[in-house]
Amino acid sequence: MDDRVAIFIDGSNLYHSAKNSFGRHDINFTELANKLSAGRKLFRIYYYNVQQDPAQYPEGHREQQDFLDALRKTPYLEVRLGSTKKTSGAEKGIDVMIATDLLYFAWSDFYDVAILVSGDADFAYAVQAVKNMGKHVEVAYFESNISKDLLDICDNRHLMDRTFFNAIWVIQHRPQMRRRPIRRNILKPNPPPTNGLGNGPQPLP
Repeated sequence: MDDRVAIFIDGSNLYHSAKNSFGRHDINFTELANKLSAGRKLFRIYYYNVQQDPAQYPEGHREQQDFLDALRKTPYLEVRLGSTKKTSGAEKGIDVMIATDLLYFAWSDFYDVAILVSGDADFAYAVQAVKNMGKHVEVAYFESNISKDLLDICDNRHLMDRTFFNAIWVIQHRPQMRRRPIRRNILKPNPPPTNGLGNGPQPLP
């Protein structure tokens, strides 16, 4: 029987880690899910983030809405947003949402394998609880942002380095074409005068 895979994405963690590591964040989430699931049956992708407050950050809110509208068109992806209030506990609230879904969906037997896209140590206890239910948990992480506790407790690991993201970016950089060297007309010396026969100067008899 094919394993059913559920992917849980900490959106803020993914955004900032990709931007800090590679200077970009235009990720194709369909290709990301395909690479992580590696031919297994995809149950669903869950994307978590804090919604920007339109009153405090109108421009950021508009940009986020455009991104989320495009994200919702991804097959089998569900967006889950935290509170619009920007408080010091906002990120912790997202962590609680992810941990709760990890546990609830495992208890409900919705998946066989959970893939957590985050490097946060706060998920370690929830991951252990999911494993105790007989499920497998994998972590997809950036080398610059990973908790050793989380890395040690997971069943499998996906290092998201520069090679991992090949063909996953929305905008693929085309290889630069080599410029051909410019040919310049080189002046050649005039040929020596001929003897009228077109054979050049003839030796004297």
